[in-house]
Amino acid sequence: MIAQNDEIRTRIIDIARNIFTHFGFKKTTMEEIAQASRKGKSSIYYYFSSKEEIFKAVVEKEAEELKSELAKRTENIEDPIEKLNVYIKVRMRKLDKLKNFYAALKSDYLSHLEFIEEIRNKYDKEEIKIVADIIQQGINAGKFNVDDAELSAIAIVTAMKGLEVPLFLNKEHRNIETRLTSLINFLFYGIVKR
Repeated sequence: MIAQNDEIRTRIIDIARNIFTHFGFKKTTMEEIAQASRKGKSSIYYYFSSKEEIFKAVVEKEAEELKSELAKRTENIEDPIEKLNVYIKVRMRKLDKLKNFYAALKSDYLSHLEFIEEIRNKYDKEEIKIVADIIQQGINAGKFNVDDAELSAIAIVTAMKGLEVPLFLNKEHRNIETRLTSLINFLFYGIVKR
């Protein structure tokens, strides 16, 4: 019975994810989620106490997808320069596809939900730690010339966040690859002649 409950819960999350992606949190209703799930509203309430709880489950699932993809794509890369390069490119491409997670990170409208700030803080700390670890590997290997891996990680994460809006929203200038390459070149080589 527990396995079946988990299966139904997962199905509801997957269906709600599509609805939230299409209509956004504000316009999505429990009725729509129930209809798409082919369940009565009371059945949905058996598994989730509110639309907010479903949205939280959707956002957490997308966050896990992002972490899993990043780990899978970088785990076998030994060279810290290549690892950071891959991390940035995969992160930016994948984040563009995770509409609910991205909305949770960026939307002012969702800030009133208690769990949003918790998710934002957790994600920021995890991302800074991952990037700092890559930078520390580069320092240890003599490939990065920085004094503080954590401060450098904060700068890189901030730069990536600054690129999100122009990359994801500006459809006219959608050449993500060129912009990411420019960001990476700037991060690695700076603007000062040596």
